[in-house]
Formats: sequence, structure tokens, C-alpha cells
Amino acid sequence: MNTRLEVESAIKQLPEGEVRDLAKWLQEYLNEMWDRQIAADLASGKLDRLIAQAEADIANGNVRDLDEVLRNG
Repeated sequence: MNTRLEVESAIKQLPEGEVRDLAKWLQEYLNEMWDRQIAADLASGKLDRLIAQAEADIANGNVRDLDEVLRNG
């Protein structure tokens, strides 16, 4: 299988349980990709400015509790 369309066609032929298992695997794979990207961005310094801003906001009290944010939508 070399193309997305071939993969899609093969998936459509799977039983529902296997499709659900594949979906779970794919989400885990995407999560791992995301984790690797965040780690790479952190190591390269791409997130330094954002981290510094967050730390400054915390130090200056410019933050709200997550519970407050969630309650107020």
C-alpha cells in the first residue's frame, strides 16, 4: 500500500472492531509524534520565549486558577 487512498480502501474492508483498534493505535501514534515534536521544540529553544512569559505571568500574579477558568467557560 503506497497511497492514502489504498489505505482508506483497506480500512473500509476491516471489521468494525479492527477499525476501532486501528483508530486507537493511530491516536496513540499521533500523540507520540506530538510528544516528540514538543521535546524537539523544547530542546531547540523554540519554546524559551513562551516559557519565560508564562513564568513572568506567574511571578506577577497574572494567572487564574484552572478551576475558575473552567467554571466561567
